[in-house]
Amino acid sequence: MKDKTQLNDEAKARLAALPEVLGPKDRLQIPVCPMPSQEPSVRCHNMQEVALGYGEDQAVLEAKRCLQCKNKPCTALCPVGIDIPRFVGFVAERRFKEALDVILESSLLPSICGRVCPQENQCQKNCTVGRSHKDIDQAVAIGRLERFVADWAAQNGISAVPVPAADSGHKVAVVGSGPASIAAAADLRKAGHEVWMFEALHKTGGVLVYGIPEFRLPKALVGREIDKLAAMGVHIETNYLVGRTRTIKELREEDGFDAIFIGSGAGLPKFMGIPGENYVGVFSANEFLTRSNLMKAYDGSHAATPLYNAKRVAVFGGGNVAMDAARTALRLGAEHVSIIYRRTREEMPARREEVEHAHEEGVEFLMLSQPVAIKADERGRVSAVVVRDCVLGEADASGRRRPVEVEGSDHELPFDCVIVAIGNTSNPLIKMTTEGLDVDKRGNFIVNEETLETSIPGVYAGGDIVLGAATVILAMGQGRKAAAAINRRLAGK
Repeated sequence: MKDKTQLNDEAKARLAALPEVLGPKDRLQIPVCPMPSQEPSVRCHNMQEVALGYGEDQAVLEAKRCLQCKNKPCTALCPVGIDIPRFVGFVAERRFKEALDVILESSLLPSICGRVCPQENQCQKNCTVGRSHKDIDQAVAIGRLERFVADWAAQNGISAVPVPAADSGHKVAVVGSGPASIAAAADLRKAGHEVWMFEALHKTGGVLVYGIPEFRLPKALVGREIDKLAAMGVHIETNYLVGRTRTIKELREEDGFDAIFIGSGAGLPKFMGIPGENYVGVFSANEFLTRSNLMKAYDGSHAATPLYNAKRVAVFGGGNVAMDAARTALRLGAEHVSIIYRRTREEMPARREEVEHAHEEGVEFLMLSQPVAIKADERGRVSAVVVRDCVLGEADASGRRRPVEVEGSDHELPFDCVIVAIGNTSNPLIKMTTEGLDVDKRGNFIVNEETLETSIPGVYAGGDIVLGAATVILAMGQGRKAAAAINRRLAGK
């Protein structure tokens, strides 16, 4: 595998060979620039970032692949509406500061979104270059370019903090500090409101700090983005559990908040309801990843939590969280990690890049397999998983073929740890302590689709608490949408 310097030198040579004036055909002939990364045999033993990012020449060459479409089909699928052709055009001209300014018009989190957002299902899905090649993998690498611009700014000491408007005289509460709340707080503060952010945990960032592993998203980057909010004048309170410390009603009626945005996420883990889920060694992915990410379980000398020493780990599920859990288990010392999934690789909801990285690092994939029971030894510790074979039937409501269990196919596999990564639901605390707040059967808040206002006037919600488990960029889009509605409300419109 070539290192970052080699790949950038190759890009420099390709740039030198390009015609001075590039036409569409010339741009379509430029191949996608590969992303340098750590060797799989090395990275599975450390928590350092896997993908290493573009060098300047790689970024410029990749940006020159963009056709600068006038109708901007990529922007149409960006949940926060970044003017993608404009920022990519600036990168192609080595005007990186101008590229950053374009991104910051719509997003406060380019270093984060450039790393963890599923661009292949959003902006890059609509890319004309990818469509011309009839291969989405040939689309302009918009996410990689966004990451490059953000990293370039950090390396050069550039920290663009939006300047708030004059004091509006209004006061807004933001519940939670994840992506939706960060986006909402930034837009509300830019409008001149006094903004207070309340976070239940001792660290801010929500799912960005407790859910996504260090090797995919360094926590220093999250801290840097939160610092921007503080620099803008957002008041941030940690260890503040809305629903316990103060209720929504108290915030509205006693503390004088003119509007409230709830971005508390979906942090209540789901389990399968199979025998043995209470044995020692069974974890929800939430707990497992929180212990590693937030409490540094991987760092024995500084960990704030004990590490469960497991050698053979089974992960139930096929999404990004399952990939994160499996890859984290390897880095925590597991010798054998298996993902047990009831469909095939084609139906997996995880990003293809994450699946490929897990495969490269040695994770085993047991497809068309349904866990039906967990067994334990005489001490009550996990010793095995009973798995039933599946076949694919007709498509279900998700559009994927439904797994059908094969009776009589049960077999036992030895494991000493199980991580359940089959999704999350909303924590019921705010609903339980807020009279008149409507939720659906899954516990997600019901909101007006245009304004994201809940059933309580002046109280808005967005992100996973509304969508269920979604993506960082979708949550940010909802945060911005709600902030715009709040701004209109407070302006009397």
